[in-house]
Amino acid sequence: MKYVYILQSRDFPDRHYVGVTGDLKARLAKYNAREVYHTSKYTPWSIKTYIAFSDETQAFEFEKYLKSGSGRAFAKKRL
Repeated sequence: MKYVYILQSRDFPDRHYVGVTGDLKARLAKYNAREVYHTSKYTPWSIKTYIAFSDETQAFEFEKYLKSGSGRAFAKKRL
């Protein structure tokens, strides 16, 4: 199973991060332990939304879509 997730910073509610992982709990723990440089200044993070995919290719395609302009608009309105 692969999970596409949207994280929201608790201290900066306008800040979101989209990613994909096989272990959502472990990944969130890494973000909140500041082990990921790109997101470390916006900790702590919480999971806003996640979607499970049995197909890895579909998960990566959906992550790529959510990082696009129309994908960000979709996520803001629907997720």
